[in-house]
Amino acid sequence: MTTNAEQTERTGAERRTVFLLAHTGRPAAIRSAELVVQGLLRNGLGVRVLAAEAADLPLPSAVETVPEDASGALNGCELLIVLGGDGTLLRGASFARSSGVPMLGVNLGRVGFLAEAERDDLDKVVDRVVTRAYEVEERMTIDVLVHSNGTVVYEDWALNEAAVQKVSPERMLEVVLEIDGRPVTGFGCDGIVCATPTGSTAYAFSAGGPVVWPEVEALLMVPISAHALFAKPLVTSPKSVLAVEVQPHTPHGVLWCDGRRTVELPAGARVEVRRGAVPVRLARLHQASFTDRLVAKFALPVAGWRGAPH
Repeated sequence: MTTNAEQTERTGAERRTVFLLAHTGRPAAIRSAELVVQGLLRNGLGVRVLAAEAADLPLPSAVETVPEDASGALNGCELLIVLGGDGTLLRGASFARSSGVPMLGVNLGRVGFLAEAERDDLDKVVDRVVTRAYEVEERMTIDVLVHSNGTVVYEDWALNEAAVQKVSPERMLEVVLEIDGRPVTGFGCDGIVCATPTGSTAYAFSAGGPVVWPEVEALLMVPISAHALFAKPLVTSPKSVLAVEVQPHTPHGVLWCDGRRTVELPAGARVEVRRGAVPVRLARLHQASFTDRLVAKFALPVAGWRGAPH
């Protein structure tokens, strides 16, 4: 883990710029964005936003706007601040991955494991950004390939998970699971989640998978409502290649990456998942352990804990 100051050399004459991404469909996000922009500008930092979002935000003329499809939209930015729920944070992760700019998430939704701060922490967020009092860590991603008749027909990536799911509610999806080129088991199910440690607290968690600490390097394969005796969550090496083969006789399925991007899977399709070549960089404000984050996010009961004897 390295500090942002160690990551980027700045001259005193060069103006620092922060990119802001917000869920403008939420009044809370609009107000939060206004407060963050005011705080950053007041401290001499530049702010850049997407032109499509600028129309919905009460922004001063000093704020720079760029089109969403602009090449290098985050060029020159030292940080990406994202205001919103899980969907907005995952959208921000796409910008962070393609640009290499660290993402700092402010949760305006429910659980928000990707977020580093809550809406009540906006003043602290601005202060930490201004003083560069944050650290940057890298999170694993996964790369996803879809094969059909021996040809790659789709490529994607995910920070949380790639989920192979059934389409027809009345019929199960018949699949065979493979790890490192060897078959493991086959069954009918509602789907299979292939996840990163970051995604272990997302869809994989809902499907009954284990919670994996972010610093653990591993890949997860979690069945969804499998009709089988052996349908346990599997945790593999980060070097493993996971594969889900959709049986030719089964109805077609669908692939979802991070619950945002989807493609139809023809019968007989093969989905391969491996460690991603490009990580997502997250900015961290707190030194709190993941254990404390887990307890806080899920409001876990810890009354009566006495701790280790001194």
